Amino acid sequence: MTDEPLVLGIETSCDETGIGIVRGHTLLANTIASSMDEHARYGGVVPEVASRAHLEAMTPTVEAALAQAGLKFSDIDAIAVTAGPGLAGALLVGVAAAKSYALGLGLPLYGVNHLAAHVAVDQLEHGPLPKPCIALLVSGGHSSLLLVPDVAADVISLGSTVDDAAGEAFDKVARVLGLPFPGGPHIDRAARDGSGAAITFPRGKIDDGTLDFSFSGLKTAVARWVEAREASGESIHVPDVAASFQEAVVDVLTRKALQACRKYDVHDLLIGGGVAANSRLRALAQERCDAAGVRLRVPRPGLCTDNGAMVAALGSNLVAAGITPSTLEIPADSSLPITTVHV
Repeated sequence: MTDEPLVLGIETSCDETGIGIVRGHTLLANTIASSMDEHARYGGVVPEVASRAHLEAMTPTVEAALAQAGLKFSDIDAIAVTAGPGLAGALLVGVAAAKSYALGLGLPLYGVNHLAAHVAVDQLEHGPLPKPCIALLVSGGHSSLLLVPDVAADVISLGSTVDDAAGEAFDKVARVLGLPFPGGPHIDRAARDGSGAAITFPRGKIDDGTLDFSFSGLKTAVARWVEAREASGESIHVPDVAASFQEAVVDVLTRKALQACRKYDVHDLLIGGGVAANSRLRALAQERCDAAGVRLRVPRPGLCTDNGAMVAALGSNLVAAGITPSTLEIPADSSLPITTVHV
């Protein structure tokens, strides 16, 4: 195996079948088969539908990644796979596939943490991670603040959501406003024609002295505001509601992230996860980081949402660090804690 390992990563924690191939910190292939359209009519991800879609998509998506990179199976040095957290059935498909490839090809297997992979993927765009850095991970299932001395071995949880994740709140508010699933991109687009200062929605836990988040109250406040206007026959300007809700979310996220940077005297902030693709979050984070003298790193939107490249990137870190590979008995753990980078 060379100093620059060629790692194939498999991601199936939710509704995207993602396959990525990296050499060191160089991205060679990133192919995704999404079952999002199959879930849209239900207004959310249906675990059984997602698992079946992963089964059907796995082989062609792996083959597409190899073709994109111009490689054969015999060129691969290691297999990495998301072992958790995520939907149990969906994770099982990916873990079983990874074990099969590792066994059949005689390659080392690395079961990795989905959240740590969202941190590691930034290396594919901006190079090695600063040590340490603060990571803000925001997605449909997670809102977490992390201190990351070493993404391959040492990730420390500083705070997380106590109820809804930020992405979950986006989905639920989008439903209230009559916007399609998934809500994040549609609220982002609608908000561009509205004012974030039009309505003052609550900022949960904004000054409570912790680094935790809460978005359930905000979600409910938006729903009650809309219900009250509908009951009185008032028209609702969706762009203003979308922009004001979005502003409340990104205000809290960026304030807490910079509080973490100050508290731990860290001067590098990384934002990852699907919500990191939000244009207002990226803009406000840059504005506040510039004012605070903090360097901001955010992957391009295509690397923020779930993908195989992030799994391969973390796998590459583990191989380079000489971490012992996983056994073929590794489980799929739907509640894998962020502090467990490798299983």
